[in-house]
Amino acid sequence: MIFSCSNIHKSYGTEVILEKITFNIEEREKAAIVGVNGAGKTTLFKIITGEISSDSGEIYLKKGIKLGYLSQHTVFEGESTIYNEILKVFSPILDIEKRLREMEQKMSSLSGNELEKHMESYSNLQHEFELKDGYSYKSRIKGVLKGLGFSESDYDRPIKELSGGQKTRVFLGRLLLSNPEMLLLDEPTNHLDIESISWLEDFLKGYNGAVIIISHDRYFLDKIVTKTIEIENKKSYIYEGNYTFYAKQKAVNRQIEMNHFEQQQREIKHQEEVIAKLRSFNREKSIKRAESREKALEKMEITSRPENLPEKMRLTFTPKITSGNDVLHVEGLSKAFTNKPLFSNVDIDIKRGEKVALIGPNGIGKSTLLKILLGIEHADSGTYRLGTNVNIGYYDQEQHNFDETKTIFQEISDTYPTLTNGEIRNILAAFVFEGDDVFKVISSLSGGERGRVSLAKIFLSKSNFLILDEPTNHLDIYSKEILEDALNRYEGTVFYISHDRYFINKTAQKIYELSPTGARLFLGNYDYYVEKKNNEEREKQLFEQQAETEKPAQSPTSTKLSWQAQKEQQAKDRKLKNKIEKIEKEIEEADEKISGFDELLATNEIATDYTKAQEIFKQKEETQKYLEELYDKWEELQS
Repeated sequence: MIFSCSNIHKSYGTEVILEKITFNIEEREKAAIVGVNGAGKTTLFKIITGEISSDSGEIYLKKGIKLGYLSQHTVFEGESTIYNEILKVFSPILDIEKRLREMEQKMSSLSGNELEKHMESYSNLQHEFELKDGYSYKSRIKGVLKGLGFSESDYDRPIKELSGGQKTRVFLGRLLLSNPEMLLLDEPTNHLDIESISWLEDFLKGYNGAVIIISHDRYFLDKIVTKTIEIENKKSYIYEGNYTFYAKQKAVNRQIEMNHFEQQQREIKHQEEVIAKLRSFNREKSIKRAESREKALEKMEITSRPENLPEKMRLTFTPKITSGNDVLHVEGLSKAFTNKPLFSNVDIDIKRGEKVALIGPNGIGKSTLLKILLGIEHADSGTYRLGTNVNIGYYDQEQHNFDETKTIFQEISDTYPTLTNGEIRNILAAFVFEGDDVFKVISSLSGGERGRVSLAKIFLSKSNFLILDEPTNHLDIYSKEILEDALNRYEGTVFYISHDRYFINKTAQKIYELSPTGARLFLGNYDYYVEKKNNEEREKQLFEQQAETEKPAQSPTSTKLSWQAQKEQQAKDRKLKNKIEKIEKEIEEADEKISGFDELLATNEIATDYTKAQEIFKQKEETQKYLEELYDKWEELQS
């Protein structure tokens, strides 16, 4: 055991934040601390690091242990560049390296015993350099910076010019490379894209020290931790497993506790009835028996009712207006800013009722793409069109457009004045605002609560196509589960950006991966996406191995290019095949329409009505013309 805390208690005035917090951490153990926003997780971290003191309880840290701490709001400034800032971690190695260079220069001027002694000192210092892994520090720096999303062109960027998120990533990189025996990471995946989060997962799984993580990223926790410490109602509860294990076991434990509570309540009621009956006999023996049972009842250890979280949403949201089957069609969309190309040749098709995720690295232009669809930005080339009766509802976690002085109830009732009080309470209850919670003032709400109010408003609107930009940002796990439930029960269409892989797994039916050269479609959730990518990586490795065996003289670069060319050709073939199939379907539909027109023209009702017959004949001619155009396109694609 390298760390433990026992019965930690912390209050601010009369408000108790933590009480009876007890757990321990073993060497190399990876643990998570979970709980709703405001549960006291970050406060506990500050107590562990000594930033604040507890009111009572004990903290034990093994002697000589080096502690590393990443806070949510890291203040990180400096005049140096990204690379030089990271390089500071290796100051002892750099000092040795400098001394070795100085000793090498001095060798030429020495001879005899003096040279022999000098060589011995040089050899000892070189051995120390090797023990400190001095030959690999540059590659380690490059590996960590690349993993956290920095390219070599970023190395010379001054720290002071970076955004808050970029500074946090530099600080995290420095922290990881400093290799402390115990890491405390408070929301480490904030400001990271999916690729960087996956890299961090692999890094932490192989990390030699212990790690304690606060995170709302359930997929991330599932991949790393083997112990979950929940803080609920100010107390700690230990679960020996990852997040999924914890969630399942917690549900089982709550049911066991509830069953025990209800069983005890039935027993108490039964005993009270027996006591009342015995006393009603009004005899000495029956009264003594009644008194004996009363004493036994007084000694009984009463179980408290388990404190359940509010029930999650059970409403199904149906848009007031049903859209056409084709909701969004994007073809050849491209966008670049000055000196910064984002994406090109983006094709996207979304049908009614689909839940579609858009993923890709930071800076690729995901939010810009959504803004183009919303008319906020203009595309450089390409087209997009919305289907019939499509009404967009846009959700941006950073822009809620609330009146801060209103209550939650007033915000909903003023936006939708035709709703009754009962209807407003029902919708707010679906988003876990019950009782007096509906009278909370907007300005007092947490990020998660504000997000839920926004969701309530958007689901009440006439929207049937929701476009959501990072909807899970700032939401605690419980609020994320509410959003998942809402989207899965929503009968409209949803297109969203998210880096929350657990959320994508629960809600997405299709995934588009945005890249500089287009948007690639994956017909499944995130697990399917990962499986598909892993299979492709294995295929690539196998291809390269076969190419190396068959053509030993072929360079790795040309092998890689030939594999990429093969994959690109396969992608083009699939795209061509899909276009041909689509046109064939349209040809079939046009043929059926023409047959339908012929049948109508043959009926007595139409044959005797010149006006109607002319109208149908005109429609038939237009369809025949369209059919000829389709055949031309089909022949062109076939060639």
